[in-house]
Amino acid sequence: MTTHPAKHNFYVYRGATFSEQIEWKDESGTPVNLTSFTARMHMRETLEATDPFLTLTTENGGITLGGVAGTIQLLASATQTTAITATSGVYDLELVSGANVTRLLEGLVIISPEVTR
Repeated sequence: MTTHPAKHNFYVYRGATFSEQIEWKDESGTPVNLTSFTARMHMRETLEATDPFLTLTTENGGITLGGVAGTIQLLASATQTTAITATSGVYDLELVSGANVTRLLEGLVIISPEVTR
C-alpha cells in the first residue's frame, strides 16, 4: 500500500507522560489491519542529528498496535520526557510489514519546558 505521510505536529510536555492515539484508515475509511506490523518512531533535534532524543517502537513498548482496529498508541513515560533537553525537533512514524515500510506520519515536535519539578 502506497501512502503519502500525513503532516502532524506533536507537543511533548517535559516531565509529563506523552500519550497519543492515532487510527490508520484506508482510502475508503476502513481501519487498516495492523496485525502483521511493527512500528518505529524517532524524534531528533534536527533531521541531521545523529542520536534521537526519543525512540518509540513496538519492541520497546513505546508503540502499541491495535490489530484490526488500526490504532497506534504512542507512549513515553514522564521519566523519559524529563530527560529530553531539546526544545523542538522533527519526527517520523514508520509502519513495517515484512520488507514493506510505510511512513505514516511526519512533522515537528514542540517541547514545552517543565516549571513544576
